[in-house]
Amino acid sequence: MQNLRNFSLFRNFSLLKTFSRGCKTPGEAAKELNITSEAEPAAVAEFVDDDDEQEELRAFYESKRNKSRLLSQHRNVVLERKPYRGAESWVHNSLRYKRTMIGRYGIAGSGEDPRICFPTTEELAEKEEYNRVAYPDTIQQMRKRIEDEKRWKREKIQKREDEIALKLSKLEKWSTEFRNRVAKAEAEAQAAKDRRERLVEEVRRHFGFKLDARDERFKELLAQKEKEDKKKQKEARKKAREEKVIAKLLAKGETDTSGEKTT
Repeated sequence: MQNLRNFSLFRNFSLLKTFSRGCKTPGEAAKELNITSEAEPAAVAEFVDDDDEQEELRAFYESKRNKSRLLSQHRNVVLERKPYRGAESWVHNSLRYKRTMIGRYGIAGSGEDPRICFPTTEELAEKEEYNRVAYPDTIQQMRKRIEDEKRWKREKIQKREDEIALKLSKLEKWSTEFRNRVAKAEAEAQAAKDRRERLVEEVRRHFGFKLDARDERFKELLAQKEKEDKKKQKEARKKAREEKVIAKLLAKGETDTSGEKTT
């Protein structure tokens, strides 16, 4: 408040002098005028201009208005302004930082020269070197490679589709074979079950009375019956194979005989 009183006193000082001159005699007024004219340069040097006063008043009011207790750079970020008015670190003088400020706050808000956004000669040379190493092929070569990759993918998809179509065409045959295998397995399981029940019934008839299946005599006789039954089955399979071989030999002999007669 003392500063405000000083500003008001400085601003109204010239008016007080003029008013005081009006209350003096002509001689005193002339003398005072000469003194004032001689002290004019000193008064100009001592007092600030009105624009400077207004700027200081604005800064004073702005400092009193800030109640956030934030640092100036942090408050500027909250208000979407450039954090620092000047360079306070070597980073603030870097080209990358200045470009970031232009991109974030614009030309007017950053106060930077927009020409720095264009790449420098070193950056252009580095970019060309990177492109030369990362993309050594020409546009025609890259197009050819892309076309080859697309053709390879199409051929792979077509091959897969042909395999699926072939498998679908055999699906009915495979389904029939699977059902036949299942039916055969079920028939064999049922035959084995019937055979065991038959053997159990024969063992019970052998003893002439109902015997517990856990009895040792029952187990021994059942094992003997199963062994005899397996032997019979083996002989039956062997006989079936022999008959099959004989039938093939007879069929081949008939074919040879009919061929000789034809010749």
